[in-house]
Amino acid sequence: MSETDPHIHVEQKVMQAGVDYRNLVVSILGKPIDPPSVVTTGCGVRVPYAMTSQRPESVTCLACRDHAHREHLRLADQLEQMSRMPGTAVPPDRAARAAQRLRNLAQRFSS
Repeated sequence: MSETDPHIHVEQKVMQAGVDYRNLVVSILGKPIDPPSVVTTGCGVRVPYAMTSQRPESVTCLACRDHAHREHLRLADQLEQMSRMPGTAVPPDRAARAAQRLRNLAQRFSS
């Protein structure tokens, strides 16, 4: 971890980062979890959690932007594939809308 790194990064585990994931865990466990103090980023460095963001406009590390772009596209594809499986709980039309939102977010990371 470099104390002089001026960049804002994105967490390596894109879908487990941020308030939405923590809220999901709270709804399952019934108790809040604290964010970690240090995280591994998409570019492979460890930085303080405060030096990360989920907002594409805030991320200044180009390697992290590339990582987030790829991860959001991968997750969109997985979501659509899973929605076509028999017995899935998410209808294909809802999955397609969610996948499109992920692709839009991926596009914002690539800009």
